[in-house]
Amino acid sequence: MTSAPATTAFDSLRLDAVPDQEALRQVYELPTDAAVRKQMTELTEQTRRLIACSSLVLVASVDADGNCDVTPRGGPAGFVSVLDERTLAIPDATGNKRLDTLQNVIATGRAGLMFVIPGRTTTLRVNGRACVSTRPDLLSQLTAVGKPPASALVLGIEEVYPHCPKALLRSGAWKPEQWLPADAQPTSAEVTLAQLRMPDLTIADIEQREADALKYRYE
Repeated sequence: MTSAPATTAFDSLRLDAVPDQEALRQVYELPTDAAVRKQMTELTEQTRRLIACSSLVLVASVDADGNCDVTPRGGPAGFVSVLDERTLAIPDATGNKRLDTLQNVIATGRAGLMFVIPGRTTTLRVNGRACVSTRPDLLSQLTAVGKPPASALVLGIEEVYPHCPKALLRSGAWKPEQWLPADAQPTSAEVTLAQLRMPDLTIADIEQREADALKYRYE
């Protein structure tokens, strides 16, 4: 029985992809001792301070079938609360109400975080157990984005790892002189219109929806 022909670039590349961890390790040198040792299971004073400076965190999750998702969460610096050295709480501000991340967390009890500080090249990775809480005494503390949220994503820390700055340095993320001009990319409304595939909608319709949504971004 012959295999089905490759239909996408991925299908083609998967045919001779790296088959296992041993083969992968043959491509790379071993990590340095420092790269291994700096992984911890709890927050230090310094990593607490980094979290307090962060206004953007990327949340990675996976559902019971292994489907992955990464979504941003933002707010004033320090909007993610440190409850103790091994517990964090992220308020769930109003979004698109798909609840992808929260449903994934309920399904698997796991999540990964990447804290970003605008203008700085330091990032912090925090992974561990996760749950969704609606406990009123917790939510009443999480008002950095306007009012108590409907729920909070709570992370029980198992891994804390500060990343080196190479990725943000290579990207020039905080260097306006390296940014592409605005007209070099499609606008948010143009992307959304193409995704919706609804002939009766116009760019103006989408732009108005986006403007209306942003008026209530903290609710």
